[in-house]
Amino acid sequence: MTQITALNLPPVDPLPEATQKYLNLCQDKLGLVPNVIRAYTFDIDKLNAFTAMYNELMLGASGLTKLEREMVAVVVSSVNRCWYCQVAHGAAVRELSGNPALGEAMVMNWRMASLDARQTAMLTFAEKVTKTSSEVVEADRQALRDAGFSDRDIFDIAAVVGFYSMSNRVASAIGMQPNPEYHAQAR
Repeated sequence: MTQITALNLPPVDPLPEATQKYLNLCQDKLGLVPNVIRAYTFDIDKLNAFTAMYNELMLGASGLTKLEREMVAVVVSSVNRCWYCQVAHGAAVRELSGNPALGEAMVMNWRMASLDARQTAMLTFAEKVTKTSSEVVEADRQALRDAGFSDRDIFDIAAVVGFYSMSNRVASAIGMQPNPEYHAQAR
């Protein structure tokens, strides 16, 4: 097995039954256990907090589609130059959109992607929040409303940006490596 991070943090042994079931579910549904999940298995409380937030933000009820949330994750990760998340979420955009070129453009320069006005407004906001959140003003939120987003949607965009801003920093700081399978997915 390839090293997951640059840190020597062995997983809890044995893993709690609920954790092992979660890893098995990942393997069954995704065909792999994401290295970001494996990286947290040294501390089950941290793993549970991370997966609960991920599951709520990325899979929970929202006016944002799964693809839109993944697009936000990629833009944030591109701004932050997070190797792990660019690879993993770029693959998710390719798969969800059925468009390999979209996934590539999102990772490299989202402005070169063929996007509609709603997506462009969402990603402009996500990029600004990532780079200069203290400079977000009412006009930025209004631009999202004008593109069809509700205030709840705006909160969800901001929450996804915040989650990936944190995750990107952790992944980069610990040298997290993407699963090799991501590179070939949905191409």
